[in-house]
Amino acid sequence: MLAMREVFPATPLLRNDHLSAKYGAEIWLKREDLSPVRSYKLRGAFNAMRKVLADRKVSAFVCASAGNHAQGMAFMCRHFEVPGVVFMPVTTPQQKIDKTRIFGGEFIEIRLVGDYFDDTLAEAQRHCAEVGGRFLAPFDDVDVIEGQASVAAEIEEQMPEPAEMIVLPVGGGGLSSGIRSYFGDAMDLRLVEPEGGMSLAAALQAGEPVTLAHVDNFVDGAAVARIGAAPFDRLKDVAPEHVLGVPEDRICITMLEMLNVEGIVLEPAGALSVNALEDLKEEIAGKRVVCVTSGGNFDFERLPEVKERAQRYAGVKKYFILRMPQRPGALRDFLEMLGPEDDISRFEYLKKSARNFGSVLIGIETKRAENLDALTTRMTAGGFTYRDITDDPVLAEFLI
Repeated sequence: MLAMREVFPATPLLRNDHLSAKYGAEIWLKREDLSPVRSYKLRGAFNAMRKVLADRKVSAFVCASAGNHAQGMAFMCRHFEVPGVVFMPVTTPQQKIDKTRIFGGEFIEIRLVGDYFDDTLAEAQRHCAEVGGRFLAPFDDVDVIEGQASVAAEIEEQMPEPAEMIVLPVGGGGLSSGIRSYFGDAMDLRLVEPEGGMSLAAALQAGEPVTLAHVDNFVDGAAVARIGAAPFDRLKDVAPEHVLGVPEDRICITMLEMLNVEGIVLEPAGALSVNALEDLKEEIAGKRVVCVTSGGNFDFERLPEVKERAQRYAGVKKYFILRMPQRPGALRDFLEMLGPEDDISRFEYLKKSARNFGSVLIGIETKRAENLDALTTRMTAGGFTYRDITDDPVLAEFLI
């Protein structure tokens, strides 16, 4: 910890009045989103690289990452003044490339390889073997895990009174296994995964790490198809009921709430622990709870998508395919069905050549979910034929 403090300060642990009032508990946020690289990843990179460099010279550190791990390694390459090569998929957003380059400066090289991460990873490992470098894994490395455990040590030092529960996100397992290794069974932990990537839950059920057949990549900082072997060795006796899965779209509600109410920018993975409080509200009432906000590297170009997903999940935005009679006054009849809080956000004729009816794609936003229930009741009573496609993945992908 002393060596780490020479490189960057401890991240704040702050009581959050808004969440405390909302859940009737004492909610503290461990703000890893306020680290120099806006995530906890530089901790593991620092510890692993420090140990390697104490042992031997390294031709280069190598990693494959399009996100926080790349930035953490780049930051530490500049600190230790050692060369690093960061492999990223060709599809990586320019913002992430630029931030990684800023953190690493002259000490890193960025190579864009492959459309898919598996191709990027294979090329990074091939290059590492070719140059005799040191591959820095994002989570499946005991020294990386040890570095991430420093989050737990800081929580212990910073809490005025001991926490009664810590809620933290799980991706590959580096952070969660580090914190669990530090506290052992002395701390009540809740581990949170996105529903579309519950690799820890699957591993606990199988008794060993397994590869998920499909992963929803929206929560890109925690959407991992297979939990690391080293992290799972430390997590294998976690009670399955202490691993929570939260819906990706509900995470979007938390991201917007924290931004609009608290001015806190969280990436999807960084909002996991806060979002899980909704499922834990009865259990945490009256308790001191720490949520680890693991990262704040959010590209604001994604904000419209986050808002859209949040509105759909909350039931205040829906999309319909409406059969509109091709007669004068039909549109007026429909518009008169809208309530005072309803607003048309999308209106598009899909088939303009029909003689009697035309198909219309229509999006409706409102302030309360019950407004849309009332609208559909009026549409049915008014003889309008419609289909709600809000949650239809195929039609939504092509039409919305």
